[in-house]
Amino acid sequence: MPSPGAGFHDLVPARLRRAWAARGHCPDLGLYALFRAHRCSGPGAAAVIDAEGVVGYADLDDRVRRLAAGLARRGVRPGEVVGVQLPNSRDAVAADLAVAALGAVALPFPAGRGAREAAFLLGRSGAVAVIAATEHRGERHAEELAALRSELPALRTVVAVGDTPVPPGCLPLGELLSHDDAFAPARPDPDAAARILVSSGSEAEPKMIAYSHNALAGGRGNFLARLLPDGTRPRCLFLTPLGSAFGSSGTAVTLARHGGTLILLDHFTPEAALEAMRAHRPTHVLGVPTMIRMMLAALDGTRDAPRGTTALVLGGSALDDATRDEAAAVFGCAVVNLYGSADGVNCHSGLAGRSHDRGAAGVAVGRPDPAVCDLRLDPAAGGDSVAGTGEILARGPMTPLCYVGAPELDARYRTPDGWVRTGDLGAFDLDGTLRVVGRLKDVVIRGGLNISPAEVERELATHPAVRDVVCVGVPDPMMGERLAACVVPRKGEQPTLDGLRAHLRARGLERHKHPEHLIALPGLALTPAGKPDRATIRALAARAVSAATSG
Repeated sequence: MPSPGAGFHDLVPARLRRAWAARGHCPDLGLYALFRAHRCSGPGAAAVIDAEGVVGYADLDDRVRRLAAGLARRGVRPGEVVGVQLPNSRDAVAADLAVAALGAVALPFPAGRGAREAAFLLGRSGAVAVIAATEHRGERHAEELAALRSELPALRTVVAVGDTPVPPGCLPLGELLSHDDAFAPARPDPDAAARILVSSGSEAEPKMIAYSHNALAGGRGNFLARLLPDGTRPRCLFLTPLGSAFGSSGTAVTLARHGGTLILLDHFTPEAALEAMRAHRPTHVLGVPTMIRMMLAALDGTRDAPRGTTALVLGGSALDDATRDEAAAVFGCAVVNLYGSADGVNCHSGLAGRSHDRGAAGVAVGRPDPAVCDLRLDPAAGGDSVAGTGEILARGPMTPLCYVGAPELDARYRTPDGWVRTGDLGAFDLDGTLRVVGRLKDVVIRGGLNISPAEVERELATHPAVRDVVCVGVPDPMMGERLAACVVPRKGEQPTLDGLRAHLRARGLERHKHPEHLIALPGLALTPAGKPDRATIRALAARAVSAATSG
């Protein structure tokens, strides 16, 4: 078991970190100090809008300081890890900031993750405390985590948050907030660990990646800065959990770096998201393409669509042109294609919506920003020097420190001089625009031939009867795997396998890449982070194909 707070070594040379700060790419302050500056300049400004209403910067800061003091009384020290498993709410935001104020390291992960996975995260990181919901959508996270303490010797405290009774072995949040101690916040090194991002990625177990204060507020903060016209303070509606990697742009970026407002849903539904847009008029809506497709399906054309948003910022999976065009027309705003990952890569298409060659291979994701991270290609890693493709590598102000408790991942995904290996294949257009053309490992192998599900999904998404699609491999005794297209049809449509394959032929896709099974779904299963749950969809497809062939 790792010692608490151990192992946050920086794989980026220190001289580069200091050079980025000297160039102004990083604020060179801790997250809480940045938040506190906004609290002092605008104490009454809205910090969070959630199910309970509006809380201003001053009131939120009071809660943060009392929570930090309460955690300190329970023995949480600088550098130690504190888990946070809460739905999107002011309590989740306060927990993030309180941990930062202590100089400790936050490990947020979404409500809905199972107890075994949570135990892995807390155990591998050496977390000394965890703040969890007493109940959320039928899950009793605090109770489950308290029951696992015998397996987690570093875990000293389980804090329960919610209106339902506090489970045995848990400390109620109110007890931590009950004292108004004279709290003196820590002054952590801005290049020290502040937060651990969690990514399921392609590994059997979740990956944990340590980020510094500067990498979050600086590198990730600069990504959002490019989407703020005229320095406008952002009002960001987060459709994804703050505990997800995408959600790290919430507290650290929207509040601490930019002094904006967080608009939060404790659980995504398309109806709730549309109502929040109408009621609170966000400048930016952050989510994944599947969520926007669900919102478009819930609307009656453009008649009742909320307007006034600056941009929809969509990441987590590839954004197809059909969704981009429909969303831009319906919501009347820019639709930003965000390419990024918890591992340390970021690039986006910006507000201008530069035109790009829609006939070219892959997905255009914009030009790299050196204030966020530089991107280069390694043609020796699965690429094609003739075609100009290679594995995408990233390094810059947002680059994380290291993987947590996993030196084998450092060895696999980081170069000796700190570059992050993404596992994605890319190519640059003549104007410097990056195109993501595939994954090195995300393949279906049919009879010895590799098929990229992402490539097939991109083409199927252009079919007029397809609202959403995920392609997965299903076991086959003859070919090893065959490709199944799991499709959410548009309203009133009934796509057929023959029709989809004809569409792919017309698009010029090789015959061996065509799906051999079609599974129609009312909607796609989503992970707690809001992305398509490929494992669940794959299992569903395998059962459906097995039942059809055996019947």
